Amino acid sequence: MEYIKVGHIVNTFGIRGELKVESLSDFTELRFRPDQELFIKKGSNYDSVIVRSVREHKGFLLVLFKGLENINLVEKYKDCDIYIHRRYIQALPIGEYYFFELNGCEVYHDNMKIGSVTEVEDGYQTVLRIATADKEFLLPYVPAFVKNVDVANKRIDIDVIEGML
Repeated sequence: MEYIKVGHIVNTFGIRGELKVESLSDFTELRFRPDQELFIKKGSNYDSVIVRSVREHKGFLLVLFKGLENINLVEKYKDCDIYIHRRYIQALPIGEYYFFELNGCEVYHDNMKIGSVTEVEDGYQTVLRIATADKEFLLPYVPAFVKNVDVANKRIDIDVIEGML
């Protein structure tokens, strides 16, 4: 995966070309800073944009991109996602990882492969969406269930309660 999702464009704001953005990043100040290159996914294309300015407004970011300083130029981006190229992410200390790195990890229970992570859903509580051979289930990302994560080998060991699988 070359791109990592860092935001979602909720709407336009005013006539100057500002976009109302929901940040999906733990590093909002780094991701949405002036002169930062971002990518807006429109269909199957990733349009490169450069942040001109950013400000907060009622829990959202108002982002203006260089060369797109007019509402007519940005309306097409409503409801699109914003990405950063993988080369811009910061290295984390050993033993720490980004949630996107869990996608595709094989999941094991009692040393038997039961499926793989298809998505990490980070909302009120972080959960792993795991696909098995015949179904999907959600697993809360908490120490009681997630026993070991080995991102380098794409393996997660879990413990579950009866009826969860």
